[in-house]
Amino acid sequence: MKKDIHPEIKDCKVTCACGNTFTCKSTKSEINVEICSECHPFYTGKQSRASRAGRVDKFNKKYGFTTKEAE
Repeated sequence: MKKDIHPEIKDCKVTCACGNTFTCKSTKSEINVEICSECHPFYTGKQSRASRAGRVDKFNKKYGFTTKEAE
């Protein structure tokens, strides 16, 4: 590796909009994020399967698929 061309890696304080804070390594000293693993629906288990099924139904209805054709 060439010397003196790489940025300095330091501890970084990450702050989420929900109030959660944690540290990681980065070239920046602070990072603000909107969503983290503490408040994201996928990681918290609060993800709604009904809305996902609704999107599939909407797609099938839009393109004229029936339930027999979709299976």
